[in-house]
Amino acid sequence: MGIKGLTKLLAEHAPGAAVRRRVEDYRGRVVAIDTSLSIYQFLIVVGRKGTEVLTNEAGEVTSHLQGMLNRTVRILEAGIKPVFVFDGEPPDMKKKELAKRSLKRDGSSEDLNRAIEVGDEDLIEKFSKRTVKVTKKHNEDCKRLLSLMGVPVVQAPGEAEAQCAALCENHKVFAIASEDMDSLTFGARRFLRHLTDLSFKRSPVTEFEVSKVLEELGLTMDQFIDLCILSGCDYCENIRGFITFFLFSHT
Repeated sequence: MGIKGLTKLLAEHAPGAAVRRRVEDYRGRVVAIDTSLSIYQFLIVVGRKGTEVLTNEAGEVTSHLQGMLNRTVRILEAGIKPVFVFDGEPPDMKKKELAKRSLKRDGSSEDLNRAIEVGDEDLIEKFSKRTVKVTKKHNEDCKRLLSLMGVPVVQAPGEAEAQCAALCENHKVFAIASEDMDSLTFGARRFLRHLTDLSFKRSPVTEFEVSKVLEELGLTMDQFIDLCILSGCDYCENIRGFITFFLFSHT
């Protein structure tokens, strides 16, 4: 889910921490990729039309495989050396948020059934996407595909972002790539957004350096983590309007 309002905060108070680069700038670089969000995106986008999804002859969903194949090929063609990192067991602190998401999916399933009954195509499209959940089988399917392609796969013991950050901190990879801004809170030296976008030819990569983020905000790493917690994250409730207050108090 990420950190609420963090993108806006950094744009206004740490503009020098983000640099726009071309995909070609990472040719030859090893990059750790947070995989879970990508699989979710594939399941709600690739080959989907309402409740119909891309399947094989046996009726098994293959949207995640088609999406993973296409994206990986694009990344390899760009000369980047990807390492795909998969989520492990979620921490106890996150289970409350995961339970809330499960309840929302249950509610969306009921809304979807009603939309199907009345034949409302727009609502069917809307609620069918909200019922999607990445399963263990989806993950295992993608791991097998990547292994067959000769692409490295890492199974994290916990959060994939934390494993990516550890790989970066220990100089095993040049940077980590994700769309979740909370990757910054795990202390990765270099964080890339939009690198895994299927349309990255039209979307420049945004590169963040954690050291510059802290320098421009005038915060220590511990203070930055506290700021992100207060803003709202996957582990606890947020303080409504905190980011707005922070921005106002620093103008």
